[in-house]
Amino acid sequence: MGADLARARLVTLLGPGGAGKTRLSQESAEAHAGTGRPDGAWPDGVWLVELAPVDDPEDVAEAALAALGARETKLRGASVEEMRALTDRVGDDALDRLVEHCARRRLLLLLDNCEHVIGAAAVLAERLLTHCPGVQILATSREPLGVPGESLRPVEPLPDPVALRLLNDRGAAARPGFSVDEDPDAAVEICRRLDGLPLAIELAAARLRLLTPRQIADRLDDRFRLLTSGARTVLPRQQTLRAVVDWSWDLLDEPERAVLRRLSVFAGGCDLTAAEAVCADPSYDTADVLGSLVDKSLVVAAPGPDGSGMRYRLLETVAEYAAERLAGAGDDRAATERRHLVHYRELARTTEPRLRGHGQRAAAGLVATEYENLRTALRRAVAARAAEEVLCMVHSLVWYWHMHDLRAESRHWSEAAAALGPDPFAAPAVPAGPVYERIVDAPPPYGGELLTEGWRGIQMIRLASRDQADGSWDTPEVRTQVERMLDVYRPGLPQTCRTPAGLWVYAVMIAGDADLLRRVVDETVDVARELGYDWELASALQIRANILANRADWGGDAARDADQSLALFRALGDDWGCAEALSARAESLDKRGLYAAATRDFRAAIEHAERLGAKAQVTVLRVRMAGALAEAGRSEAAEEILTEITATVRMSGNDAMPAARMFLATILGRTGRIPEARVQIQTLREDFSFGAYAVFEVFLLATIAWLDNQEGEFEDALGVLRGGAPAARDPLALMVAPQLPAVYLLTASVSLASPGGPERPYDAARLVGAYRCHLPPGHVPVTTERAEAALAEKLARAALGDAAYEAAYAEGGGLTLEEATALI
Repeated sequence: MGADLARARLVTLLGPGGAGKTRLSQESAEAHAGTGRPDGAWPDGVWLVELAPVDDPEDVAEAALAALGARETKLRGASVEEMRALTDRVGDDALDRLVEHCARRRLLLLLDNCEHVIGAAAVLAERLLTHCPGVQILATSREPLGVPGESLRPVEPLPDPVALRLLNDRGAAARPGFSVDEDPDAAVEICRRLDGLPLAIELAAARLRLLTPRQIADRLDDRFRLLTSGARTVLPRQQTLRAVVDWSWDLLDEPERAVLRRLSVFAGGCDLTAAEAVCADPSYDTADVLGSLVDKSLVVAAPGPDGSGMRYRLLETVAEYAAERLAGAGDDRAATERRHLVHYRELARTTEPRLRGHGQRAAAGLVATEYENLRTALRRAVAARAAEEVLCMVHSLVWYWHMHDLRAESRHWSEAAAALGPDPFAAPAVPAGPVYERIVDAPPPYGGELLTEGWRGIQMIRLASRDQADGSWDTPEVRTQVERMLDVYRPGLPQTCRTPAGLWVYAVMIAGDADLLRRVVDETVDVARELGYDWELASALQIRANILANRADWGGDAARDADQSLALFRALGDDWGCAEALSARAESLDKRGLYAAATRDFRAAIEHAERLGAKAQVTVLRVRMAGALAEAGRSEAAEEILTEITATVRMSGNDAMPAARMFLATILGRTGRIPEARVQIQTLREDFSFGAYAVFEVFLLATIAWLDNQEGEFEDALGVLRGGAPAARDPLALMVAPQLPAVYLLTASVSLASPGGPERPYDAARLVGAYRCHLPPGHVPVTTERAEAALAEKLARAALGDAAYEAAYAEGGGLTLEEATALI
C-alpha cells in the first residue's frame, strides 16, 4: 500500500462490501504519513471525505468542502479556521472552490465509498489531479473510478491466519474468555465460508454471545438471517450482512442484476464461454456486463489453473444472495439451470474422446477444473428426472472416473442413472447386436438399439464400480445379472471393444469362465484391429498382456502384446495407456524373474501416470515396483516405498492397499520382524473386506500360514491352509493366480516337516512333489517360494533319508490336486 501511494497520485482500494476498505485506507494513510517521506508527506493534512451519506452526485464536491472544514473529520494537518473559510464564499461552484483551495497545497484526500456516486467522484478526482499538483487521492470503491493514472489495489479477503485472529479478537470482546482454540475446525470453517470478509466475521463474532462456533458454522447456509447484529454506531447498510449486499444490488442496472443472479447456478466458477452460454440475453452483451460486475467487486476474476483464460466466481456470500434473487425471478431459474445443464453436458460429451491420446492431459485438466459444475449439472438432471441427459453425462464421465480411480463417483452416478431407466438385463434379456456408435457421439435424444445399449452400459458401469471392499459382489442379485450379461453379449461385438460395453469383461471374470475369458480377450483384439479402433486395440492388447503374464499355460506372448500396445499408445500420445502398457510389460518380465528390467518399466510407467496426475495409478504402479525391487534383492528400497504408501494412502477402495500390506508383511517376515508383519495383516483384515477380489483373501491366508510357520505355530498354519484351500481352487482365483493351490501345498509341506509340528516328513515330501507337479507352466518361483521349497526338502530328507525322500517326492508328483490337498 505504501508503495502505491509513493508512485501514484490516485490509488483506489477495490473490494466488495464488508472487505475492510475504509479501515485499510485510514490505517494506510496514517502509516504512510508517519514514515517521514522525503517531500514531507502531506504538510497540509490528511482529510476523510465520507461519501456514503451523499445521495445526490451533485453534492460530492460540497461533501469534500464540508470535510475539509470540519474538525471532527480531519485526521491530521492544517488549521480548521483556514479550511472553514472555504465554505464562506457564497455563490461559487463547489468544485471550483475546492480546486482553488487545493491548488497550492499538499494534502491527501480520502474519498470513502465512491461506488454509488462513481461518476461525480471520478470528475472530482480528475479535476484535482490535473489542477492541484500537490494533491493525492486515496479512494475506496466497489469499482474503479476510471480516471487516467489511477492505480488499482484490490482488497483481498483476509488470509486464514488474519481472519482467525480477527474472529478471536472480536469473539473475545463479545464473550470474555472466548478463543478460536476451543473449536479450531469450526473457526476455520466460519472464516472460509464468510470469504474472509472482515465485516461478516465481525458479525459472526457478535453471535458468539449466543452460539458456539460450531453452531454458527452449521447455520451459515442461512447467513443472512444469522448475521444481523452489527454495531448500532455504524451506517445502517453495515449493521447486517444482508444490508451490505443489498447496498451493492441496489446500485446495479437490470442487465447486471440478471447476469449476477444467473452466475449463482455455477459451482466452482466458470470461464467466459460458459458465462456467455448460461447468462446470455439478447438485450445485453454478457462479456461487457460481466466486466462491469468484476469492476464492481461482485465477481472475482482470476487466471484459470491451466493459464488458458480467466475464470469468474462469486464469493460464497454473494452467491447465496444471488441465488435467492434467482429463485424469486419467476421462470428465470429453471431456464438458467437448463442452459447450465446443456452447456456442461456438451462439455463432458465433447471432451470425452480427448481423454484418449494427444491432448489427454489438457482434457483431463479441463474436466478437473469444471468438475463441480459437471457434478452440479448431473445432480440437477437427476433431480429433474432428465433420464437421457443423465445417461449422456454418465457415459461421458466414466472414463475420467476410471482414469482417476473415482469409483465412488462412478458408483453413485451410475446408481442414480439406473433408477431413471430400464434394466436391459432384466428377464427376458434381448441379445445385443452390433452397435458401432456410442452415446457420447451425439447429444440426446436417443433411440433404438443405441438407447438400449446406453442403458446396458449403465448397468455394466454399476457392476465395475461396485465397492470392492464389501461383500456385494457375491449376492444372488449380482450373480443373476452377470449370467444375463453373459447371455446378452458375445465375444467379438464391436461395442465390447469400447467403454462402457467393454466393461463386460468384469462379468466374464466374476463368472470365472477361463475359456470364455480367453475367447473374449482374443476376439476383442481381432475385432478392434479389423475395425481400425487403434486406441481400443492398444487397450485390448494391454489387457491380454496382463492376463497372459499370469497364464503362461494359455500360450501367446505377453511381452509381445505389451510391446505392441505401448507402440500404439505412444503413437496416440496417451500417457495413461503408456503407463498401463509399460506396467503390463513389467508384469510379464516380473513373472519371468527379470526383476531389474521389470523395475525399469515400472519406473517409466510411473512417470507417465505422474504427468497425467493419475494418483491412484501411480500408487498401484509403485506397489508393483516395490514387489519387483524386493525380488531383485533391494528390500530396503521396497520397504521404504511400501511403508510410505501404507502410512499415507487412503485405505478404502484403493486397489493397491492389499498388495502393499502383503508385500510389506512378507519383507518384515523375511527379516524376522514377525509381530510387525502381523500388524500389517491384521490392519488389512480390519480395513479391507475383499468382496470381489477374494483372490486377495487367498493370498492373505497363504501369508498368514507362512508367518505361523516362521514362529513355529505349525498346527495353526495347517488350520489356515485347510480353510483357504477351497478358495485357492476357485475359478476366479485360478484365473488370476493359478499358482496358488501349489503354493498352499508347499507351505503345508514346511508345517509337516518341521520339528515341533505334526512331524509327517513322508507327507511333506509328497507335498513338495505335488507342488512341483501342479505349478502352472512357465511359473518362476519368488524368493519366499524358493526358500520354502529348499527348507521343506532339507527337513524331509533329513528325517527320511535320500531314498525314502525321492520315493515320496515321486509319489507326490503323481497325485491329483485334490488328492494332494487332502494331505493337508
